[in-house]
Amino acid sequence: MPTAPVRRRHRLILMAAASIGALLLSSCSVLAPEKSTETSASAEIVGDVPAALKDFYTQPVTWSSCNGGFQCAEVKVPLNYDKPGTDSIKLSAIRLPATGKRLGAMVINPGGPGGSGVNMVKDGGKSYFSEKLRGAYDIVGFDPRGVQRSAGVKCLDDAQMDAARQVDFDLSTDAGLAAADAETKTQTELCQQNSGSELGYIDTVSSAKDMDILRAVVGDKQLNYMGFSYGTKLGATYAGLFPDRVGKFSLDGALDPALDIDEVSMGQAVGFENALRAWVADCLTGSDCPVSGTVDEAMTQIQTLQAVYTATPQQTPEARVVTGTEFTGALAFAMYSTDLWEPLKAALAQAFAGDASGMLMLGDYSADRDSSGVYNSNTSAAFTAINCLDYSMNWDTAHMREQAELLKKAAPTFGDLLSYSGLSCKYWPVKATGTQETISAAGAGPHPGHWHHGRSRHPLCLGSGTG
Repeated sequence: MPTAPVRRRHRLILMAAASIGALLLSSCSVLAPEKSTETSASAEIVGDVPAALKDFYTQPVTWSSCNGGFQCAEVKVPLNYDKPGTDSIKLSAIRLPATGKRLGAMVINPGGPGGSGVNMVKDGGKSYFSEKLRGAYDIVGFDPRGVQRSAGVKCLDDAQMDAARQVDFDLSTDAGLAAADAETKTQTELCQQNSGSELGYIDTVSSAKDMDILRAVVGDKQLNYMGFSYGTKLGATYAGLFPDRVGKFSLDGALDPALDIDEVSMGQAVGFENALRAWVADCLTGSDCPVSGTVDEAMTQIQTLQAVYTATPQQTPEARVVTGTEFTGALAFAMYSTDLWEPLKAALAQAFAGDASGMLMLGDYSADRDSSGVYNSNTSAAFTAINCLDYSMNWDTAHMREQAELLKKAAPTFGDLLSYSGLSCKYWPVKATGTQETISAAGAGPHPGHWHHGRSRHPLCLGSGTG
């Protein structure tokens, strides 16, 4: 069967692969306040900070009881750290108090960029983290700047998101690339219109500086931190800025901060490809697997079905279609957790039988869309905003096409999903400010934990993962 032409919608409205895992422990129920207490950090906790920032570090913060056993608060931080006396924004935070002898707080970031730490702690704090950890540490989640409740970036409304997910572009053709370019420009204008000047300050370095204010607010001399996927980059950035304030760090699914966006995309694509092969190998051991033969033969069967969706988006009973991008995004989403392997098996069985509804369900879950058509997070918009500041993108057509070929060769199933990333920032109103470099965090003390990636010397317990 000939390969179908590559048709995909642009990554600006794609729930990017790195951010999908952030939603696994996230939902969006209402944070209902109950009782409240007010705290502020002492000079001993704050440490040596610039005079212009001292009021942020010592601000009184009201923690209100919420959601049955949790405490919620808003923390004020400067919008622009170069001019802290001008505008400020508020970060939403939640904590699950330690159940035993408290040793401090453990700040959590689920990844993305664009994942909600508030949602992760609210929905998974009592089940995901061990009793031993919860006994000794407050579990603290926050929405980083630009994410959901913390000056959340706004681009598309629900109807526009639905419409965007129904369209793919054939970027291998000049006409398809031109159409995607025009759509990118329109969507970027909506982001600027709906979010304003705050788009210039939704970067990882600013978020890392926010975490130092949060460290003081929760009452710790050193930051204890657990980050997943992109959250490892955020944690490493903090360690580079404040090495003497690094406490216990756990970075899971480590993202090398020295990689450029092309290298990041390649690593993700290959990671997803390997994860899908692992799913296939596991699936083939059962009696109800929707694919058959060897692992290579089964992968070919999935790719053939993928090509059908790419060539002709498939209708669902609810009058929505599943495009090639949606199909591939659903596959990627299921690779983030073995808990999703059975749902993927059922969805693929339906898809092979001509029913796209299971793949649509996985796609909706990854995009945090509920059955009423409401998108309950801004992860996709925040992902774009943060990456456009963190990475210098190359949207030269020849370069993007060369990278697309390399991705497709290295990861036949997922290469298309992660190609043409430079296009997403072509019309972004603010130039990138981030740099890609190795972070040594000199001055941070040794850590007794186990090491998986061993070049750094700062006290980070690192682990590998898909994201």
